[in-house]
Amino acid sequence: MSETPMNTLQYRFDGPEDAPVLILGPSLGTTWHMWDRQVPELAQQWRIFRFDLPGHGGAPAYPAGSVGDLAERLLATLDGLGVQRFGYAGCALGGALGIELALRHPERIASLALIAASPRFGTADEFRQRGVIVRTNGLDPIARTSPDRWFTSGFAAAQPAITEWAVQMVRTTDPGCYIAACEALASFDVRSQLGGVAVPTLVLVGSDDQVTGPAEARTLVAGIPDARLAVVPGASHLVPVEQPAAVTDLLVRHFSTAWQPAYDSSTGQIAIPAAPVKPVLTAAPPQPAPVAEIAPAVVPPQTAGRPDPYDAGIKVRREVLGDAHVDRALAQADEFSGDFQEFITRYAWGEIWDRPGLDRRSRSCVTLTALVAGGHLEELAFHVRAALRNGLTPVEIKEVLLQAAVYCGVPAANSAFKVAQQVIREETTPQE
Repeated sequence: MSETPMNTLQYRFDGPEDAPVLILGPSLGTTWHMWDRQVPELAQQWRIFRFDLPGHGGAPAYPAGSVGDLAERLLATLDGLGVQRFGYAGCALGGALGIELALRHPERIASLALIAASPRFGTADEFRQRGVIVRTNGLDPIARTSPDRWFTSGFAAAQPAITEWAVQMVRTTDPGCYIAACEALASFDVRSQLGGVAVPTLVLVGSDDQVTGPAEARTLVAGIPDARLAVVPGASHLVPVEQPAAVTDLLVRHFSTAWQPAYDSSTGQIAIPAAPVKPVLTAAPPQPAPVAEIAPAVVPPQTAGRPDPYDAGIKVRREVLGDAHVDRALAQADEFSGDFQEFITRYAWGEIWDRPGLDRRSRSCVTLTALVAGGHLEELAFHVRAALRNGLTPVEIKEVLLQAAVYCGVPAANSAFKVAQQVIREETTPQE
């Protein structure tokens, strides 16, 4: 296989060269082989295009830090192949990529299927925490627990070979690319934009999916104007692997009826279906509970000629310290302390942490040293967590504290080591 440029993706085609293109997008930690059992039947009508995420399946390890970046790389790959319009089915992260394409490049997508997908995958803190664990322990802890997230217990017990295949898929992924994909999911949130998805959409979910389950699927169906729901019984998160026949049938029905033209393999011609047929598992979506939103902060008018740094500050503050910490700090603010919270958001985070002169790793090193020197142990705990999120390893944090011992004093560093040791143990111990 030839080297893949940084701005494109590793791919393969199956099916007739002159058939309409149907893209199958993988989930985090998987390869294009997750779709192997769908391809034989789908390739009778469509030209199947599968791709690997960066650093997955032996693909070049060029990390992509956002779903938008992945979408642009996919389009660059398709542009190079002369593919302009296509159907798209994606699982989990692959589904997020499909939503991104439908929102930003609607002219390219003829029809869409979202499998085990969500408009927001958990919380940003959860995915950044996973990145910390991988950076510290490698991918083995994530790989060993993947079957618990992906499959029902009955399937995992009955199919040990597939279970081991799943573990090895994750284990052989490039850690840096996996962490970058976690960052992409951490920043993905299109709950307020679902009404802009203007293509026929099938939302497909396993009934036992504990990662992005039926509740998330119903949120998608309620928000996307032309969407239908299919719940596959007896399946968890990686439903195309666990229930391949049901998924294949649903995809064939959806793309044969919601996308014209379709390909007739018996004649080698484009065929128009007579009438749409709803998938047998489709059900009318119940109305989901409203999604709670954090009210935007009230900020004073901008200084003439200069943008107010509050918005940038709250974004950086959340990314570095985590949503849970920031939400707690803001919730505790009252008339007495509210101005101070606004001040540190605007000045410390919007003016200083957002400056381009140092990257966040370097700023974490400076901050840790300053907190050791001042003896601010409570703040030190927050910023040890932040340093891990910003990419410092426990070994690097140790070196910062050793350096601080020379210039700030042994007693200060001794206290700092106790705090940092506890935080690192909490943040880097995999959850079994």
